[in-house]
Amino acid sequence: MSAYLDRSGLKVAPALIDFVEHEALPGTGIAPDVLWSGLADILGHFAPHNRALLGKRDTLQGRIDEWHIARAGQPHDAMAYEAFLREIGYLVAEPAAFAITTGNVDAEVATLAGPQLVVPSLNTRFALNAANARWGSLYDALYGTDALEAAPAVPGGYDPVRGAAVIAYAKQFLDGAVPLASGSWADLTSVADVPAIGWRGDRSNPSAILLRHNGLHVELVIDRNSAIGASDPAGISDVILESALSTIIDLEDSIAAVDAEDKVAAYRTWLGLMKGDLVATLEKGGRTLTRALDADREWQGVSGAFTLHGRSLMFIRNVGHLMTNPAILLPDGSEVPEGILDTVVTSLVAMHDRGGNSRTGSIYIVKPKMHGPEEAAFTNALFDATEDLLGLTRNTIKVGVMDEERRTSANLAATIHAVRTRIAFINTGFLDRTGDEMHTSMRAGPMVPKAEMKASAWIKSYEGRNVAIGLACGLSGRAQIGKGMWAAPDRMADMMVQKIGHPMSGANTAWVPSPTAATLHAMHYHQVDVFARQPEVAAIPPLSDLLTIPLAVGRNWVPAEVERELDNNAQGILGYVVRWIDQGIGCSKVPDIDDVGLMEDRATLRISSQHMANWLLHGVCTAEQVDAALLRMAAKVDAQNAGDALYRPMAPDPAASIAFTAARALVFEGLTQPNGYTEPLLHKFRQAAKAGTA
Repeated sequence: MSAYLDRSGLKVAPALIDFVEHEALPGTGIAPDVLWSGLADILGHFAPHNRALLGKRDTLQGRIDEWHIARAGQPHDAMAYEAFLREIGYLVAEPAAFAITTGNVDAEVATLAGPQLVVPSLNTRFALNAANARWGSLYDALYGTDALEAAPAVPGGYDPVRGAAVIAYAKQFLDGAVPLASGSWADLTSVADVPAIGWRGDRSNPSAILLRHNGLHVELVIDRNSAIGASDPAGISDVILESALSTIIDLEDSIAAVDAEDKVAAYRTWLGLMKGDLVATLEKGGRTLTRALDADREWQGVSGAFTLHGRSLMFIRNVGHLMTNPAILLPDGSEVPEGILDTVVTSLVAMHDRGGNSRTGSIYIVKPKMHGPEEAAFTNALFDATEDLLGLTRNTIKVGVMDEERRTSANLAATIHAVRTRIAFINTGFLDRTGDEMHTSMRAGPMVPKAEMKASAWIKSYEGRNVAIGLACGLSGRAQIGKGMWAAPDRMADMMVQKIGHPMSGANTAWVPSPTAATLHAMHYHQVDVFARQPEVAAIPPLSDLLTIPLAVGRNWVPAEVERELDNNAQGILGYVVRWIDQGIGCSKVPDIDDVGLMEDRATLRISSQHMANWLLHGVCTAEQVDAALLRMAAKVDAQNAGDALYRPMAPDPAASIAFTAARALVFEGLTQPNGYTEPLLHKFRQAAKAGTA
């Protein structure tokens, strides 16, 4: 990295200075010296507090470890355990009944229900695809995936047999979501008399009509000159669904950003999205294509012309409180707390939004990995200070709270109360939450195999409490209540069976891995009226269930079962880490041990590494067995990546592979990693890999 430059007593990397002063600040009315001075003041006040909060995490974890160690070999005493957690301040008193007061929230957050995309900020093409995923072709989504129970498409062009099955499926969907006054959509010969809220072209012979159900729009494209439209009785050539109502542009789990250059690249994507001028070029079919942000969609209605949003409402996910970054050095020489830097820079960048994203003038920041109400209150104060620095009205910056750490789950109402004037989002994150479940109770005993986690009592309580407590705190109609990711982007048939459970849970959004998945998942929000469902799921499951530890009590471990679990964990760790360390890829579709492509990020890595560390600690397996599994799976991962020209094999010389070394460290140093997080080791080894490449 180039030599640092001084800005108000801070040592700032030139790349960050150049971005802030020449790209982010112009047009905001804020002078560079005001920004740097204000940032220095914020860091002077909040960085020590940030460190203190992390210290409290360590103190609480140490007390919990001691409690379990002292009771080793004894049956778990749930009542004594809960009392102990209250005694040490891990559990806090419930607040009196209250309702959040968040205002100026966009409809996509407060009053609509639909899919949410999460996309890495370091991939501009993916970011554009996600922002443009507000509308998606149902015909394309069905034709190109296994969601349709029909023979796969014949290679080499359009398959009319599969096409007919797609159309039949879509017409059945229309019959359920927007039924005609009489008859079926399959038999309709003209859309001229179909009641519609909007149309394009001549109403008696439109090129498209617009329908609405459960707040979501459905666009029917009419084109009798196209091959599909010509074969359709009503001339319908496509069914376009309003799909990804919102998108999270991610600076956290799905990217690898370990220095100023990485951070600036991520911030620049956010700036392009806010300004509306982001473009990406790609090669496809021998041609160079340029992608840009879609425009709003124009319609004619009974009362005149109107427009609908052409793009998803975009959130930005900052990093949590744990990590630091060398983009700035504080006066004492320490690295800047990355979450504080993110708050100021992403809020500054969002000032360039002039209504293209938020129609209410709000800035939406998702804050991950907070531990309980004290840390949420810290975030609230940080957002206050950032608004003051940038001249923003109080509570312009909205916060999304990821309910993915055990101390937050157990104190969710108090956590929401700490940000009650600006909260716009709560979301369950099963993967990180499972990682924290294992690390918090690491000393209690061996955990059940990963596949059994979803049947654990704590999981059911966790998912139910998140929605019910959110409803009790008044989030319905003011904020999103969300559910987690579908991680298998090639298994849309399974998604269509299982993911309807998310709207059925009363959550008005849930994460999907692709625009195609968003379009398919959108159908679930036509099948389920989420806001009508919410009163049916308002009962809050007991805290005692949430605190039930998923231990494999009295289990007789079968050697083959243990080896299979170790191989599964080792393969997942290596398959993800080798891309993160060697290529800086923070999220991608990684083949699992059975060669099924799964979306992997740091949350899945946290589970696998903590699970192996737990089994090592309690003697379910030995260090030699873990090393043997890592070596076996290194060869498998090498074979799975044989077609990648940038891939660096691990198996021929594991000791020389930084990625293999990093993967091994995640397991063997898993006990000492703060709350079981993988970021400290990943950043250390990625920085080493970048230095070696340079």
